[in-house]
Amino acid sequence: MIEALQFEFMRNALLAGLLASVICGIMGTLVVVNRIVFLSGGIAHAAYGGIGLAFYMGWPYLVGTLGFSLSAAMVMAAVTLKARHRADTIIGVIWALGMAVGIILIDLKPGYNVDLMSYLFGSILTVPDRDLWIMVGMGLFILIMVIVYYKDLLALSYDEEFARIRGVPVTALYFMLIGMLAVTVVMVIQVVGLILVIALLTIPPFIMEGYARSMLVMMIGSSLLGALFTVSGLWMSYFFNLTSGASIILVAGIFFFLNLPIQRRFSSRRHPAHGDRGRTPGIRSPKELICATNAIMKRCCTMRVWSPRRTGSAYSKWLAATITPCPPPISSISSIGPATSTG
Repeated sequence: MIEALQFEFMRNALLAGLLASVICGIMGTLVVVNRIVFLSGGIAHAAYGGIGLAFYMGWPYLVGTLGFSLSAAMVMAAVTLKARHRADTIIGVIWALGMAVGIILIDLKPGYNVDLMSYLFGSILTVPDRDLWIMVGMGLFILIMVIVYYKDLLALSYDEEFARIRGVPVTALYFMLIGMLAVTVVMVIQVVGLILVIALLTIPPFIMEGYARSMLVMMIGSSLLGALFTVSGLWMSYFFNLTSGASIILVAGIFFFLNLPIQRRFSSRRHPAHGDRGRTPGIRSPKELICATNAIMKRCCTMRVWSPRRTGSAYSKWLAATITPCPPPISSISSIGPATSTG
């Protein structure tokens, strides 16, 4: 692999794969813990409609694809919030319709037709320097947004209903998350392809979910795993003359299936009575529980009495019995005192 780095296209491919791994590791963690993998796949496939629209209208790739993907993503986000029981059906329709519109618009374009297969598995070996700088800027933007809104995102991933009761702007935060996901897909799909985007968004975070004890560790571990899959896949494609994107996916898939029995044994040791059942996504340690709790409690000081509603996690029931109506920020689990009555 070292001798391959003497070629500029291999150096660019390696840098593009590593940047995509970091970006997808961060966003993929939020996708997995919020259980929106199918929605991310819908956005990725609907982006085909934006690709076709951009080439048909003669617009730059980013203008048409980003606008189309953001519009489709906002529709999907609204559907998942307002009509959850029909969300999978509507996402599937938008998924198929976006791809069909893209292919038809490419067919209607006179002259040379773009090969849409290049957007399926990407062209990581032909990444120019300009795309690398775009990915660097996008990665910094996503990193800053996650750092600024980390506690709120943690609260959203922890328990959406409990966060909503406590005043966290769940709807706005959810739309922001889906918008960031759409931007990620559009930026990375041009470099590594639609299939590789989905693989990097889902496989590394799923593997890390069984071992990480915090969402931050899960993000870091997912990025490192994605980097490992990228380097291994590029090495295999170089020495065996294979397609680079497909090789990276193959390596990730092999790790995924090899990890399943190991993860099951590891989880059974940590949770001997229930295995993986009842675990709250995104919360892996008391420290992260405190961060999520403080993010929620910051917005509750104007609420005199909290009336707990139906919640879906054991943490919510525990907090309902222990948090006072207007508590100060906490620094440890032991500092959460018993509930007091306001009369």
